[in-house]
Amino acid sequence: MKNNNKIEKLYLTGEVYILAFAVLGVVLIFSDFWIGVIQLSLAVISLVLNFILKKISRKRLNAMIEKVTMDAGDTSSNALLSFPLPIALLDAEGAIRWYNTEFRDIFPGRHLSECSVLDLFPEFNKGLLRADDENNGFICELKSGDKVFKAIGNTPQASEENKPMTLLYLEDITEEAEIQKKYISEKTFECLVFVDNYDELMESTPSAYVPQLQAQIYKEINDWTAEHSGMLIKYEKDKYFIIFEYRHLEQFIKNKFEILNKIRSISEKNTIPATVSIGIGLNGQTLSENDTFAKNAINMALGRGGDQVVMKDNEQFRFYGGSTKEHEKSTRVKARVVSFALSGLVNNAENVIVLTHKNADVDGFGAAFGIYRICRIHNRPINICMETYDKTVANMITRLENSEEYDGLIITASQAAARINQNTLIVVVDTHKTSLLEAPALLKPTKQIVIVDHHRRSADFIEHTALVYHEPYASSACEMVTEILQYTTNKMSLTKLEAEALYSGIVVDTKNFTFKTGVRTFEAASFLRRQGVDTVAVKTMFQQDLQSYVKRSDIIRNSTIIRDNIAVSIAPKSDESTHIIAAQAADELLNIKGIIASFVIFNSNDGVAISGRSLGGINVQVILEKLGGGGHLTIAGAQLPGTSAEEAKQQLLAAIDEYYLESTN
Repeated sequence: MKNNNKIEKLYLTGEVYILAFAVLGVVLIFSDFWIGVIQLSLAVISLVLNFILKKISRKRLNAMIEKVTMDAGDTSSNALLSFPLPIALLDAEGAIRWYNTEFRDIFPGRHLSECSVLDLFPEFNKGLLRADDENNGFICELKSGDKVFKAIGNTPQASEENKPMTLLYLEDITEEAEIQKKYISEKTFECLVFVDNYDELMESTPSAYVPQLQAQIYKEINDWTAEHSGMLIKYEKDKYFIIFEYRHLEQFIKNKFEILNKIRSISEKNTIPATVSIGIGLNGQTLSENDTFAKNAINMALGRGGDQVVMKDNEQFRFYGGSTKEHEKSTRVKARVVSFALSGLVNNAENVIVLTHKNADVDGFGAAFGIYRICRIHNRPINICMETYDKTVANMITRLENSEEYDGLIITASQAAARINQNTLIVVVDTHKTSLLEAPALLKPTKQIVIVDHHRRSADFIEHTALVYHEPYASSACEMVTEILQYTTNKMSLTKLEAEALYSGIVVDTKNFTFKTGVRTFEAASFLRRQGVDTVAVKTMFQQDLQSYVKRSDIIRNSTIIRDNIAVSIAPKSDESTHIIAAQAADELLNIKGIIASFVIFNSNDGVAISGRSLGGINVQVILEKLGGGGHLTIAGAQLPGTSAEEAKQQLLAAIDEYYLESTN
């Protein structure tokens, strides 16, 4: 087009010269008639010749342009027809409008002109055929039979007159896909297997049967490893290191890690079941990273009570199993070691701040009170940071106000922030989850953090701790702190208020010594009783008014029974005491004949919450973990912000169905 314009300008320039020549001829006529006539005639002849030549040149130019255009079209058509890759032209609905020979050869015997791309590749996303201002192309992977293709599409935006068409290129990457599949299947992952409560398990078995029990456990683990072509190393009496190839992982998950059931079914006169915890580390960049993931996973499995598998990669934890109760450890060695370590940390600290979870209950408050006594023994200043708490804790705080010793003990988060520095020791009790703390920011100024908790471990575990005392078998945080207190000094002396706070925490979390109550629970309660606990006064603290009793009865009356043995209810109203009443109602529902699990849904500040209870046949923790909650096999809870009670009920029912589906598969 540019060349054509240049030619037009050239002709126009010549005409101007001829016109000037003619004007000059006219002027000469008046001075020299014949010379002027001759010049004017030459100008006319030049103008006629210029017109004729211009017409001939334009005709030749148009012919040349038409020929070039036709040749280019033929070249493009030939290029598409002879293109070495399969190509197809698709309309906006995916119908095939044109294809080359290579595309046809992929689907022998098919009438492609009558097909849609969805007939050939059912997994194709038809939405990719829509072009917009930002995207008019796509790349995806498609499969046909045993072949894998890399599909590249180009969908330029069409004008109003033309409909959009997509040019689809296919590249056979079957060989690459097979190599990648083989690479992934032959990748290795690390598996750590720990026998739960090994010492207690052997002590529960008659001496004559201990070798048989040990051999049977090893045999099951060895057979499982050999069956799946793994490499097994037993590096301690109760610890195993295994390497598996990735191709076996899918089968492990499909079979719900049947090794758990095989170990649990071992019977060699042992009075407590043999169980194992398994930690799997995979998808790390190096073997060292897989090892780190596996160690994190096994710690998580042990922290959740054992008898389960935890898988860890660089993104998340995944949990399998966990259907049995935690078994109490008979030895107190760990409590004594923790007591010694905690005393050292307290002595080296400038001051101590105790934190517990939001809406603190008596277990959290009682445990914090026990830490207070430890710090006073070592003459270290201590404060308990607590802003929200239930009515029972409020009654205890009222009793504190009558004693000068506890003046200024309870402080707010802002007050605590002003007192924390890098030499401050933070003790977190009755929780290990950062998200449950009222002021998680208080953990940042110091690296001296201690955790004392009995809840089954979750992924949101507080990091960078100096000491962790985490025992999911324990009934309560108060039980754990009571044991620590007994090793702090030979002549332990608690005030009546401190002893009753610790005792109350045990009573609440065991539901009056019914759930998760072991020998050590009674021993801790016995120690506190000798410290002056008035059991009648403790019972008085938990008395309810008539209005609360009626609300609890309404929750029980409005409950519905699903699967013949699970009670689900929605608390009708919400106030400050609703979460306590809901928990009590969940406990009461278990007193109904045939009910083995109960869930009560109630409104909270920013949504709804759920209290779950079980007699042990159903793991309420696993169910509520699906909703972002946690807890224990028999006691658990969850919070669902921005959700209505009815929506929460539907989510809960779906989680229960999923739990049963996983249990039966």
